[in-house]
Formats: sequence, structure tokens, C-alpha cells
Amino acid sequence: MNRNRAQKRLERRRRLNNRKRRIGHRLGERQWNDQARPMFSAGNIHYELSDRTRGLGSGGIGAMHLLARRSGLIEGIDKRLHLLKIHKPYHESDHVLNIAYNILSGGTCLEDIELWRNDEVYLDALGAQRIPDPTTAGDFCRRFDEMDVEILMDTINDARVKVWQQQPDEFFEEAIIEADGAMAETAGQCKVGMDINYKGQWGYHPLLVSLANTGEPLYLANRRGNRPSHEGAAVRFDQSITLCKRAGFKKVLLRGDTDFTQTAELDRWDAEGARFRLPPWSPSLFGIGAMANLVEKAANLPDTAWKRLERPAKYEVKTAPRDRPGNVKEDIVRQREFKNIRLVSEDVAEFAYRPTLCEKTHRVVVVRKNLSVEKGEQVLFDDIRYFFYITNDGSTPADEIVFCANDRCNQENLIEQLKGVSCTAG
Repeated sequence: MNRNRAQKRLERRRRLNNRKRRIGHRLGERQWNDQARPMFSAGNIHYELSDRTRGLGSGGIGAMHLLARRSGLIEGIDKRLHLLKIHKPYHESDHVLNIAYNILSGGTCLEDIELWRNDEVYLDALGAQRIPDPTTAGDFCRRFDEMDVEILMDTINDARVKVWQQQPDEFFEEAIIEADGAMAETAGQCKVGMDINYKGQWGYHPLLVSLANTGEPLYLANRRGNRPSHEGAAVRFDQSITLCKRAGFKKVLLRGDTDFTQTAELDRWDAEGARFRLPPWSPSLFGIGAMANLVEKAANLPDTAWKRLERPAKYEVKTAPRDRPGNVKEDIVRQREFKNIRLVSEDVAEFAYRPTLCEKTHRVVVVRKNLSVEKGEQVLFDDIRYFFYITNDGSTPADEIVFCANDRCNQENLIEQLKGVSCTAG
């Protein structure tokens, strides 16, 4: 049996190598003569149905199921999540994975499950005689209460920790945990829990806490559409710290924008251990609003306290640098004499500050943006704007603090990806 498996692996490897060699030959550099016909020349195309060879658009679904099984996710869901009295024929893991695989296969709503349950190749790839239909999947979703959602998230995170253990030691140097809220609009009128926000948008305002290192959602809490972004964030931060500590991370950095400053929690997180303590544990880095007292402190700093902020290049040029093309948008704004705000330079400084809800003094890093307000070719006036970041990290240079805070923008991409499939969860 082992010998046959080894032979099959060698045969697959041989076929893959042959395919790579053939495509390498076709794409190799060569000198072409003037061609009389277009390269796309296929004409007499025939399609045949084969009994032995079949294709599947979502071919990686089998690998994802193998990952779910080997990580212990399937076993964990069935062991901890109890929503069904009897299993005729589906288990809890079947329902959860059915919805997840629908998203991975390109489905955008529960009704798309009907496509996969009628796809013989899809069913065979999962080794399933049948899968739940959309109505059954919807009934399963309605069985959840708040505690069941928490159990499912904890079960997924338990499996996540097992996967993290396969990473090299460098992976556990630091975990960066981010939190943000995003408005998930809905056109429905009978959605329980929805509300209207200050922009007049109806829907929900879920809170997402994620691991920035890998872009993994750790916790997701649904809220009414009129709730503030930071509501409940401190509890989810604490849960994430506990999770990363159990996984073996040496330190954790909490990061968020001005809505997540959490000044009431800064002292507690600092007491649990900060980067400048031994051993370091949970430093924090949050944006903080440009309040009048902070702006006054920044404006009164001496000139010697400021340092020019030089941002690194977005990417390294591996070939010869090219001339930067003209800014067409800015040219049109100037020609039509629109009001234009242009960034001239940036400076960075820092000072000590104790928020009202804190008993300890924390470090505030401030960025001063020197702006030029223009109309056409005429400069109307110069303007200065300040951006503040509060942290208990006392050793990292101020400019690196700013760059680290700006990296939080990557979470916006994760939020957009999750919102793209929000109708499936609904």
C-alpha cells in the first residue's frame, strides 16, 4: 500500500514537472517574425463529457476541508456546539462548514448553496452524499443565541492556535491586535437589531478585532447601527490578549484609531506589563483626538522638539527608476482654480500626557502636517494640522510609532473583504 502511494506521488510529480517544462518552452524568449494571423486562432472547439475526468471551479475546497479536519476544527465544533438534538443526517460541523464553503466557492448568499448541492463533483470533493439546502442552513443560523456564537468563535480560535504552532519562532515575537467598527448597511425592513446611524444609514455596526500579522479575524461582535465604534472593544482586546498569550506570543501590541483610545483601560493594560517592562507584554498604540488641550501643548513645543518626518518609500525599485508621470488630477484642479490642500512637509515630536481617566502619565507622539491651501496658482494661506497617538511604549523612536500606527490602514482591506460576503452571514 505504501509503495503504491509512493509511486502515485512520483507519477504526479513527473506530470507536474512535464507541464512546467512544456509551458516554459512555450513562454521562452524568442525572436518573432511579422505574423500574418492573430495569436488567438482556436476555431473548431468541441466539448465532451468524460466519465473519469471531471472538473471543479472551486478545486481548493478539498484542501480547505482537509485543513479543517487536521486542525481539529470539525471535531471541536461537534464537541462544543450543541444546537441539534439529533443528527438526521447533519452534524453541527456540517452546517457550519457548509456555509463557510459556500463563501469560499464564490457564493454571496445562502441561496447559492443550491448550486453546490446539485454539483456532483463538489459533493464528491467533500466526500458527502448530500449537503444542507439553503432553507435548512437558514434554520440552523436561527438556532444561535449569543452564547452559541461565543462558543463557535472560541472553537475556531482553538483550532487557530494549533495552526499557529506550525509557524517558526519569529512568528511569536509580537502579535499586533487591531480593532475597528464598520457600517454594514441593509435594505431590509424586518431585520431584528438593525438601527440608523448619524449618516442616515440603516443596518448594523459590527466590531472586528483581528491579528494584523496575518489578517485573521479573531472576534466579531454584531451591534446596532447606531452604536459607537469603540463599544465593547476593551473586552474583545482582553480576550485577544489571552488568546495570544496562550498561543505563545512574547508580546502583544494593541492598536486602534481615535475611536478606540480606551483611556479608561490604558492604566490597566500598562500595569499588566508594557514593552519597557520586564517581561514585556501588552503595549498599546491608539490614535487620540486633536482636543484643544493637546493642540495647545503641541503648538507650544519648542522648535528643537520637532524632527522632520521622512516616510520610507512604498516599495523598492528592483529595476531602473522611471520618471514620475505628471499628476493629471492636480493639473486640472489648478487650471480650474479649485481649492486645493497640498501637503508641504511633516514633522514629529512627543510629550508626556495624562488623560483625565488615567492615573499614570503616558507618551503622546504628535505629527505636524504643514499644509498649503491654494486656489489655482495662488497660495491662499498656510495651514497646520496635528495628529496625535498615545502609547505606553517608551523605547520605540517617535517616527516608527507613527509608521506603526499608519499600518493600521491594512485592516480596512480586511473589513472590505468581510463586508463583501456580509449578505451570506445575514
